[in-house]
Amino acid sequence: MQKQSVFHSRLLPYLLVAPQLAVVLIFFYWPAVQAVIQSFLLQDAFGLSTAFVWLDNYRDVLNQPDYFDAVVRTFVFSFLIALSSLSLALLLAVMADKPLRGSAVYRTLLIWPYAISPPVVGVLWVFMLNPSLGIIAHGLRAIGVDWNPLLDGNQAAALIILAAAWKQISYNFLFFLAGLQAIPSSVIEAAAIDGARPARRFWTIIVPLLSPTIFFLVVVNIVYAFFDTFGIIDTMTRGGPANATETLVYKVYEDGLLGGNLGGSAAQSVILMGIVIVLTAIQFRFVERKVNY
Repeated sequence: MQKQSVFHSRLLPYLLVAPQLAVVLIFFYWPAVQAVIQSFLLQDAFGLSTAFVWLDNYRDVLNQPDYFDAVVRTFVFSFLIALSSLSLALLLAVMADKPLRGSAVYRTLLIWPYAISPPVVGVLWVFMLNPSLGIIAHGLRAIGVDWNPLLDGNQAAALIILAAAWKQISYNFLFFLAGLQAIPSSVIEAAAIDGARPARRFWTIIVPLLSPTIFFLVVVNIVYAFFDTFGIIDTMTRGGPANATETLVYKVYEDGLLGGNLGGSAAQSVILMGIVIVLTAIQFRFVERKVNY
């Protein structure tokens, strides 16, 4: 017999969800509404004078050539970060799912990096790959690689992608491992008895059964690459060199806080939010069709 919770007071359910609703309204919806309102205003950096300018902020943003460069750069970064972090996490999850001695230790060590905040991740990778002090940088120069992300934009971009993907691998690994452990072993064994090799079992059985998890992680990783990489970029390159690592979320901060263009920064944040919403809707509209529930 299935147990069912019964509330004797009609007010109690609303009181239980009220704290979470308050957090969402105060820290998510209210700032979003404020950003939309401010995107239609021309305001000085001190907030002493304000003028309603309709869509002028949006026109100014869309007329900036470097803004479209940031859009393309953000999409490239997002694709490479999501692809590399998902691929490596799936590989590690498949390896950790095997009956190995000390597998619990491996799984714990692979999950730990997720507890590190993005700015700390940036500092760690800067120390390892600093052109003058970094241990890995010394090794690269020893094999003939002229490593200097402070001057080379491509190397700086690769450094950001590497650090951001490493930060997200633990999160993806956790979900992939849970998904792999939920697959019935009888299905894999039956395929092995039928003569299916490991690679064929992986692509025809494991991947289709993991497709809901893969779809969820694709959406989460795209959103992560668009927003949560700000701390990594700010601590590692600050958008440089020559704006080679300036993404949309960092440009919002740079133009708004550093440049004092509050209205233009708000317009950029609204456009960024719209891009992510549209991109997520496209994924649910087309990619979800290939998911096997």
